[in-house]
Amino acid sequence: MPSMQSRATATWEGDLFTGSGTASLGTGLATNLPISWPSRTEAANGKTSPEELIAAAHAACYSMAFANGLSGRGFPPVHLDTSAEATFEKMDPGWRLTTMALSVTGSVPGISPEEFQEAAAAAKDGCPVSNALKGNVEITINAVLA
Repeated sequence: MPSMQSRATATWEGDLFTGSGTASLGTGLATNLPISWPSRTEAANGKTSPEELIAAAHAACYSMAFANGLSGRGFPPVHLDTSAEATFEKMDPGWRLTTMALSVTGSVPGISPEEFQEAAAAAKDGCPVSNALKGNVEITINAVLA
C-alpha cells in the first residue's frame, strides 16, 4: 500500500506558562509560527496553537473528502468553503480538545438539499482527520448548500 509521511517541527523555551516556542511545517510553507500556553487557553494574540493547527488540518481534509464524495455521487462541486472550530477546555483531570465544529458552504450544481446533507455526513465519516479524532472529540457538521 502507498504511504505518505508528513512532518512538522516545534521548539520550546522555558516553562509551560511563561515560555514560548514555534511550530513549522516540514514543507517550509509555514515556518516559525509562534506558540504559547496563553494562545491555547486565553487569547491568540498573534500566535497559533496546536488546536488551531488541528482545526486547519481538519477543514482541509474534510473539504477534500467532501469534494471526492460529491464527485463520486455525480455532483462535482464548483466551490466548498469549510471552517473548523476546535474547543480546548479544562476537564478533570486536565486540558482536552473536546469538540470540533465543521461548517461548510458548497456550490454544487444539480444536487438536492437532501443529497447534499447525506454527502456532508458521509464526508465526516470518510475524512482521515475525523477518523483520527473519532471517539475522543465530538465532531459536528453544519452544511449549507449555496
